[in-house]
Amino acid sequence: MNYKTKGVCSQEISFDVENNILHNVQFRGGCNGNTQGISKLTEGMEIHEVISRLEGINCNGRGTSCPDQLSKALKEYLAQ
Repeated sequence: MNYKTKGVCSQEISFDVENNILHNVQFRGGCNGNTQGISKLTEGMEIHEVISRLEGINCNGRGTSCPDQLSKALKEYLAQ
């Protein structure tokens, strides 16, 4: 899935889900080291757990963050 981010430095998140397990998370743009870290840490995690851990993280008062945007992307995936 490809998800267009809103309110953060990254422009897009792509990922795969297999049997509710998250794989191949890639951010386009954003803070390179941080987004790589998010990708590595969430690889192989159950998507509800990722949402639970990342939802609501705020970056510099923006009301969202790259991790929060990933949680929103996964919620959108679940709604499909």
